[in-house]
Amino acid sequence: MPNHPKPEHVAAIDLGSNSFHMIVANLRQGELAVVDRLREMVRLAAGLTPDRFLTEEAQQKALDCLQRFGQRLRDMPAGSVRAVGTNTLRVARNAEQFLAKAEQALGHPIEIIAGIEEARLIYQGVANSLTNDGKRRLVIDIGGGSTEYIIGVDQSPLQKESLRMGCVSMSLNHFNDGKITAKRFKRALLAAHIELEPFEKTFRQGAWEQAIGASGTMRTVEKLLVNNGWSKEGITLDGLNQLLDAMFSAGHCDKLQFPDLSTDRKPILPGGVAIIYASFKSLQIQHMKVADGALREGLLHDLLGRINHEDVRDRTVSALANRFHVDLDQAARVCQTLRELTRQLPQLGGLEKEITMPWLDWAATLHEIGIDIAHSNYHKHGAYIIENADLPGFSHQDQKLLATLVRFHRRKLAPKLFKELVKPWDMAAFPMTLLLRLAVLLHRSHQPSALPPITLATSENRIILRFPNNWINEHPLNAADLEQEAEYLRGADMVLDYA
Repeated sequence: MPNHPKPEHVAAIDLGSNSFHMIVANLRQGELAVVDRLREMVRLAAGLTPDRFLTEEAQQKALDCLQRFGQRLRDMPAGSVRAVGTNTLRVARNAEQFLAKAEQALGHPIEIIAGIEEARLIYQGVANSLTNDGKRRLVIDIGGGSTEYIIGVDQSPLQKESLRMGCVSMSLNHFNDGKITAKRFKRALLAAHIELEPFEKTFRQGAWEQAIGASGTMRTVEKLLVNNGWSKEGITLDGLNQLLDAMFSAGHCDKLQFPDLSTDRKPILPGGVAIIYASFKSLQIQHMKVADGALREGLLHDLLGRINHEDVRDRTVSALANRFHVDLDQAARVCQTLRELTRQLPQLGGLEKEITMPWLDWAATLHEIGIDIAHSNYHKHGAYIIENADLPGFSHQDQKLLATLVRFHRRKLAPKLFKELVKPWDMAAFPMTLLLRLAVLLHRSHQPSALPPITLATSENRIILRFPNNWINEHPLNAADLEQEAEYLRGADMVLDYA
């Protein structure tokens, strides 16, 4: 995040498969105080066709909602808002086209996060709504298209999983016409058990001491159980059985007569209850409390960490570097040279250097991780790892950007692939990569010897490097590397002018 004054307000937007949520908070002495909440049931997952395309109708409903959210966020500066899309946008084939329109409607960037990253953020939101007690807790969050299961202690998630079943998708698959029967519920229960089966051992009773539910579905079911006298507090298996009896007696979603059940929640209640019931049975849950925090609160706390320079992405990059046995001294040398080169330029691709520098630092730290697999084409191995690994704090778009920087830090360039990145990186990533290439090249020897003062200037398609007198002549290996680099850059319609 740029070194600007800390914003007075921050906001988080969760583009869920069922509902879109927005939360706005005031920053008071480093703490978050919620000042506004907005929620609209968009049911984005219901607008996904069998071949995984979002319908025009579903897109328009979502865009209308985001325009209303955008009006509330209009005066908030860049970097003070974090918006993420979850399961439906993860699987939709036309998600990229939708996001371009969605970002315009909202007025802020939107990231698509992986299921494991969603689980991490959910846990962070739940943990910050509870007191630290040292107990191992199981957190379950039912969304519209996915359900996340997390085991953690206090602020630390230990096990995370995201399963592709949610209250909307389960209801559409088994209760599409609204009819609720014991036979249909049994089929839905079987489908949920099949999803859970590979993870039962990890998340079963014995691995945790208390169960915590999150999300609107959990809060709705708890309210129904308590207000009907089927539970004194929280969710219990006995209470769920009594709720099921009432649902079977009604026979149809439209005939559910619960004062606490909103009209828009009725069609997705059966699928949500099936997931809860299967979780209780498979994981041997007897009682579940329901927390206030969820994904959007986790986003706020994650954003607060970035503002306070406690970015989880720094820890993620450090852990990945250690995992793949990176030469940290070499990475530090490349980072230092990158900083010195960047300092001489006014901007990179139209972006402030404070925005681009963290990405260059991370790319410099990780550019050699592929060597742990094989030296041949190690830049490609490294890019694959970065794009496909679970990296806490990074969205899908983030990982693709970082993978692109690492993929093209050596050998041939492919300028057209940079254009496929999301804005503003479609313009900034190419010049960033050029600087990374030079920094890596100048430290090819992996030796600690210091570089001389280097002057850097750029024009539209030219890089100008100037070394002290005779330095090039006295370092023939560097000269050969620079000549080879000039050849690679010519293939990308760039000129490397060095002397």
